[in-house]
Amino acid sequence: MEELHKKKCIPCEGGIPAFDIKEIHKYLKKVDGWDVLEDKNNNFYIEKNFKFKNYFESEKFILKVGKIAETEGHHPDINFGWGYAKIKISTHAIKGLAESDFVLAAKIDKI
Repeated sequence: MEELHKKKCIPCEGGIPAFDIKEIHKYLKKVDGWDVLEDKNNNFYIEKNFKFKNYFESEKFILKVGKIAETEGHHPDINFGWGYAKIKISTHAIKGLAESDFVLAAKIDKI
């Protein structure tokens, strides 16, 4: 199977089912250190915390994530500050996770 970071995110406008927990765990094995979580509406998303030595390093990382997001047309939720960044990924149109979420996570892991 092709490595996820080499794939392209495919825009999702809905109309497909979100991954079930079994499929999510299959894809979690293909990315590094991402956690699967549920929101208050029981929709799944993946999230990862990153640590840096200062604010500038966090900001540099986030700018790289932003470039990937724009290239892929798939935009994560980002929270960052001095020495940290938190990335949250899901496909809003299906209120859950799809392969493109894991593709984006794999690309972010390559930074």
